[in-house]
Amino acid sequence: MGTYAFGVDIGGTSVKMGLFDRAGCVLDKWEIPTVTEDGGSAILPDVGKSILARMEEKQISREELVGIGIGAPGAVDEEGTLVSGAVNLGWKSFNIPEALKAYINVPVRAVNDANAAAYGEMWQGGAKGYGSVVAVTLGTGVGGGIIVNGQLLTGSAGAGGEIGHMHLEDEEEEACNCGNRGCLEQYASATGIARLARRRLARDQQPSVLRGGHISAKTVFDAVKAGDQVAMEIAQQFGEYLGKGLACVASVVDPEAFVIGGGVSKAGEVLLSYIEPPYQKYAFQHCKRAKFVLAKLGNDAGIYGAAGLFLR
Repeated sequence: MGTYAFGVDIGGTSVKMGLFDRAGCVLDKWEIPTVTEDGGSAILPDVGKSILARMEEKQISREELVGIGIGAPGAVDEEGTLVSGAVNLGWKSFNIPEALKAYINVPVRAVNDANAAAYGEMWQGGAKGYGSVVAVTLGTGVGGGIIVNGQLLTGSAGAGGEIGHMHLEDEEEEACNCGNRGCLEQYASATGIARLARRRLARDQQPSVLRGGHISAKTVFDAVKAGDQVAMEIAQQFGEYLGKGLACVASVVDPEAFVIGGGVSKAGEVLLSYIEPPYQKYAFQHCKRAKFVLAKLGNDAGIYGAAGLFLR
């Protein structure tokens, strides 16, 4: 039985990698540039070379390696096939494990990067100790990863967990990045919170520290912490959308915990205080027991989760 696994998180500008042992300890982590030229053809060969070099440096044999887990942007099915490609990498549809095995012949698993982060938070992060978890990433968009009884929910086309594109608002006139209107992402992401703030500020002239300054999710929640009434109204609207959306998710997957990550989560516990009351209001009775926790692994969640595919 092997001792080690590598976790790989492929991003648009860099590839994060980590070496883990069976206890879930990260023994080494590093990054290499993501070379997207020529259809991203160099990305996996570069990953293979980098891992082989680290194995030689650490004197790790292939027999000691359980496998390599990969988190990649885009829809990834249960076989590790990137279903619709990844535009920011230049990739078209292909099977990621088969492609990497051409350079380093060890077991390989590939999942969507948000799913990898969710798995990492369940394994060694904010949701450690729970087996059924919904991870919510509040960044430029709203990402999601769903784990039921320890198993990732990928769906038939690898699109399981795309909670950011749940429809929540019939009256929305602006289009979401996905082309639809009224998606959760339009109200609960960093850009969505800024949109809610601009709309609220335009409605009247009520005094607020947000007026005349840069509007962002951070400035909104900084103002909330300072007791700004307008900012608190914006946060309540954000929480209403997200709490209602997560109540809908809970009725389908019945998680033990929601783990909230991404840049917006840096606001801290105050964020949860705006999400939980509307969740409790809308959630099915038997789902109200779900806990809300903050993510702990930050940008390392993806490499933890990718390695955890083999080590957990």
